[in-house]
Amino acid sequence: MPMKENLAIDLGLDPYYATHYGEAYLGDSRELLKNLPSDSISLVITSPPFALRKKKNYGNPDAADYVGWFRSFATEVWRVLKSDGSFVVEIGGSWNQGNPTRSIYHYELLVDLVNNASFHLAQEFFWFNPAKMPGPAQWVTVERTRCTDAVNTIWWLGKTARPKADNRRILTPYSQSMKRLLEKGYNSGRRPSGHVVSERWQNDLGGAIAKNLLEISNTASTDPYQKFCRENQIPLHPARFPWKLPKFFIEYLTDKDNDVVLDIFAGSNVTGSVCEQLKRSWIAFEMRQDFLEGSKCRFDLPVDLSIARNQSEVS
Repeated sequence: MPMKENLAIDLGLDPYYATHYGEAYLGDSRELLKNLPSDSISLVITSPPFALRKKKNYGNPDAADYVGWFRSFATEVWRVLKSDGSFVVEIGGSWNQGNPTRSIYHYELLVDLVNNASFHLAQEFFWFNPAKMPGPAQWVTVERTRCTDAVNTIWWLGKTARPKADNRRILTPYSQSMKRLLEKGYNSGRRPSGHVVSERWQNDLGGAIAKNLLEISNTASTDPYQKFCRENQIPLHPARFPWKLPKFFIEYLTDKDNDVVLDIFAGSNVTGSVCEQLKRSWIAFEMRQDFLEGSKCRFDLPVDLSIARNQSEVS
């Protein structure tokens, strides 16, 4: 496999595969992280296995053990992050077994990351998936006592209180009403809420500042990755990032030059493929070989179909 020419980090290991901008490694992230130099990564963005009631084929720990399990990853992430680096964790909630009540494991994780792992909570984000299927069926569609859970939390953490970020990179298009206000003008001054609207407010800055509610549908069923895996009988990773989600944070929190993005639970390597499009250096860690083999199709690399199929049969 070709090695990335300008990735300024040497893990001392052979990557499972490499592209122009990045490298993917096969193995347990807790061990692979030890090969990274301290203060070398600008952004770690990942979606770890959730503590779900129903076990998935990629493995997921119980809620009661989750915080302790995750700590071994978090300690190494803190070490490898630059002082202005960010740790972005997308994590869904879970229901308690046998009851229509919610687990708070993901909030316990956040508290532990701040209080015991030395991270700073820069801001919480919420990924709203309007296409989310109703569930659990017992509480939502049978007894009809709960509503569809359509939001996942995203913890944006910093190694220090001031991680690098620039919201001018992620401006959203102005609404029609805002465009009219910019054209006709808006009365400046103090509002009943106490906010003061300055005259500078009505300058056209090229777009609106992004909100921390990210509405991203996750309904794709025929993208090239899924098509390739189905045609070649390779198992699909069942919990893939929608590409717009890592794109938002990669653009928001990193620069093209000198910044390296790491995903410690890479799965089908959506993060790496987005980085490739955005011309960001990237590293991906994944412990399942079949998932890494399937992810090669995102980069037009040759896939060893026998490896992907054989491992899936024994997993």
